[in-house]
Amino acid sequence: MKPNTAKSFIRVWKVMEICFQLLVKEKRVTQRELFYKLLCDSPDYFNSQLQVNRTIQDVVALLRCSRHSLGIMASSRGAVVGRLMIQEPNQEIVDCTMCGSSGHAITGDLNLLEKVVIQSDARYIIVVEKHAIFQRLAEDCIFSQIPSILITAKGYPDIATRFLLHRLSRAFPNLPILALVDWNPAGLAILCTFKFGSIGMGLEAYRYACNVKWLGIRGNDLELIPEESFVPLKPRDLQIAKSLMSCEMLQDPYRKELAMMVQRCQRAEIEALYFDGYDFLGRYIARKIVQADYI
Repeated sequence: MKPNTAKSFIRVWKVMEICFQLLVKEKRVTQRELFYKLLCDSPDYFNSQLQVNRTIQDVVALLRCSRHSLGIMASSRGAVVGRLMIQEPNQEIVDCTMCGSSGHAITGDLNLLEKVVIQSDARYIIVVEKHAIFQRLAEDCIFSQIPSILITAKGYPDIATRFLLHRLSRAFPNLPILALVDWNPAGLAILCTFKFGSIGMGLEAYRYACNVKWLGIRGNDLELIPEESFVPLKPRDLQIAKSLMSCEMLQDPYRKELAMMVQRCQRAEIEALYFDGYDFLGRYIARKIVQADYI
């Protein structure tokens, strides 16, 4: 057995050993906490968070289970606001219309998220890429104008936010899930993670995938944006575009949008819509929804 192969094998056993201890003690840890535990206990085998993350994927693949069932808890950045009532076991009901512009923080405990009682009279679920945009929409109480639930991961989706979105999609299967992201390859990558899952999660990749549709910003919205608001694509954007183009699951309308970004070598952020006033974003979303202008 090659030295690197042997080390990988030992890493798997080390992670399994700690997971066993966690389950016996009925405890949970985040991936970051697990990294520091392994760094202290087995410094010869773990020296980076990436090694720990990859070993967790190996254990998940070997045992054919979720990391949650191993006692590994998601670290959440997400928030939710709008027409949603949430009640955790033995806790008061949280009315998400009353949570202010920052919304209700999404817990990283997936077991708890599975147990919460949820009620809603919403007609749409809107996934918002950026926290600042989420705050603007929450402050404007867009969920009163458009009966909706707003959810954000504040950037690239974490597992807990994806889990809650998936839970909402199961509880309310008739509600369209619409994504509001920047018009750039990174924005599309975020949408695709919610829609198809994360390749970096191995066998868990598609566990929390949802039927998300692209509300905006899209190519047919660019006429609303002043020319000076467009920004050149960066090398990182082009790398993401190349990776997305190689994805077999990417639908033709999404490919056309991506090709337009690369051809123009430009990107546009949601904030560019403020050119017509801060209240324009809410009117933009309402118009798109009424016209069913999403793909």
